[in-house]
Amino acid sequence: MNLGELLWAPSRLRVEASQMHGFLRAMSAKHGFAADWASLHRWSVERRDLFWREMLLLSGAPRPMDDGRTVEGEGLLGTRWFPGALVNYAAHLMRHRDDRPAILAEDERGRTRRLTHDEVRRAASRCAEHLLRIGLDEGDRVAGFVPNVPEAVIAMLAASSRGMIWSSCSPDFGIQGVLDRFGQIAPRVLFAADGYTYNGKPIDGLGRLRAIVEKIPSIENVIVIPFLNEHPDLSGLPNAQTWASFVDDVPQPEEVAYRSVPFDHPLFIMYSSGTTGIPKCIVHGHGGTMLQHAKEHVLHCDLRRDDVMMYFTTCGWMMWNWLVSALGVGSTIVLYEGSPTHPSLHHLWELAERAGVTVFGTSPKFIAACQNAGVRPGREHDLSKLRCVLSTGSPLTVENFAWVYENVKADLQLSSISGGTDIISCFVLGNPMLPVHAGEIQCKGLGMDVHAYDEDRRSVVGRKGELICASPFPSQPVGFWNDPDGSKYRKAYFEDVPGVWRHGDYIEFTPRGGAIIYGRSDATLNPGGVRIGTAEIYRIVEALDEVTDSLVVGKDVDGDVDVCLFVVLRAGVALDAALEKRIRDRIAAGATRRHVPKHIRQVPAIPYTISGKKVELAVRNVIHGLEVKNKDALANPESLEPYRGLV
Repeated sequence: MNLGELLWAPSRLRVEASQMHGFLRAMSAKHGFAADWASLHRWSVERRDLFWREMLLLSGAPRPMDDGRTVEGEGLLGTRWFPGALVNYAAHLMRHRDDRPAILAEDERGRTRRLTHDEVRRAASRCAEHLLRIGLDEGDRVAGFVPNVPEAVIAMLAASSRGMIWSSCSPDFGIQGVLDRFGQIAPRVLFAADGYTYNGKPIDGLGRLRAIVEKIPSIENVIVIPFLNEHPDLSGLPNAQTWASFVDDVPQPEEVAYRSVPFDHPLFIMYSSGTTGIPKCIVHGHGGTMLQHAKEHVLHCDLRRDDVMMYFTTCGWMMWNWLVSALGVGSTIVLYEGSPTHPSLHHLWELAERAGVTVFGTSPKFIAACQNAGVRPGREHDLSKLRCVLSTGSPLTVENFAWVYENVKADLQLSSISGGTDIISCFVLGNPMLPVHAGEIQCKGLGMDVHAYDEDRRSVVGRKGELICASPFPSQPVGFWNDPDGSKYRKAYFEDVPGVWRHGDYIEFTPRGGAIIYGRSDATLNPGGVRIGTAEIYRIVEALDEVTDSLVVGKDVDGDVDVCLFVVLRAGVALDAALEKRIRDRIAAGATRRHVPKHIRQVPAIPYTISGKKVELAVRNVIHGLEVKNKDALANPESLEPYRGLV
């Protein structure tokens, strides 16, 4: 199979039944442009004032106040969206009042739960009431060190319903990884579990939880969600109580007391990968998150009330936030906690069959694992309700595309999607009106003025360039936490190419409007679709007595990324099996298993720039057999040669 080969095209009936098609026809008639996809996208970018106003109407979100203004100011750094509107993200997600299932939850131990929209709203009401009783108010941070369970969703909804700010990490983070994140934002309340399981192994979390609470003095209350044990031992945890005593003991309020907040009021704090230091704290607002997710769910995924959406994710990845937003459509979301391959690669497909999943979200790594193991989900499971498969985290290969259509379902929209934590959404994604071509993402997102820029900062088609966005969009970060003058925010996205958003991906837009992602253009690692930073590994490895310096890069292998660690050891020390094991164990304990390198090699020196920065990209080029440019910027260019052929 070749890149760009046509794999699937929606029937005319399917196209005309899609919400994207209905929106296209309505907007064409109302605003006077041609009724085709290219014209719709062009209008959504050129008349973003009209387009995003239409998105506010499409979302169905409750709007307590709106003075009619859509855009104020100019440029990516000067634009404010809906400056006179008051909104609330939680009110949008909990607006559906019925006993239809909102959450279907399962863990790798086979435990299942079902909560209706009414049950979720009532639980969030009690949780919000208790947060108010212990003194929290608008703007206070509420953190979650939580597995992917319903309590995480409920706690987030409770906090955001009153204008508090939610931030979460998954429980497989080491102590330092959590401190690097929550330590910056000073949460007053921490929701956490007593542990989790992975590959059938129970992993206690209370020891790490005690250390975290001890080192973050802002935490006043700890609410523990029993996951491993029904009655966890809370000794040594000051002001700690179980979820049941926190939520169930509160009298049921008549209704959630939503706090209406400005459109850009902080909702979530997400985290960058920590490539050059501790992670940046990326703040996303109520309105931008709400509108962008509504657009992507309703139009690009054609999601409806009777749909069941499942995405394998953790609470430390933006896809968790994206999945939960599907509650705003009134859909059912499926939460899965544990390893996607335990007890076998069939588990998620079995869950999709039992839950009647219509939209299945996964990663290229999972698809490749199924492919390599000879799994044939379409033959072995009833996937008759499945109509869309989503994949993100890294590019899908041509072989991945072919496997899905041959082994999952022939009549299926396969949507590779790409964006990131930085925008808590997508720049390029799927479209129910368009065909699917091997190795290509279907289209640009509506309202997203994205291009591939060449070395001369010109928009190019048909060849690789830097992914940039040239016009404002509502899901831009509100800013970074602890960045009062905005300098960190400007440096992160606007320093290299002034006036446009530089995302850090290499991309090619095809003449038909599709997109091909070539991976990161910076040094961020992306093994198995999980974006991690080199600095998180450096802090752990270089604390070892034997290691004097280190460097981490990713090597592209079969559509995935192998993490490669190079170490400089103190005199007289050689890298042997015992030291390799110590390094791997230390990284797994201090960060996550995903940070553990595939390859560890000893080198004589680490290349540095004249200004004293490690040169990761140069080493990455060397191990891929690519030319290293700008060697004049290196203080020790001769140090690159030993890396050739090492991995």
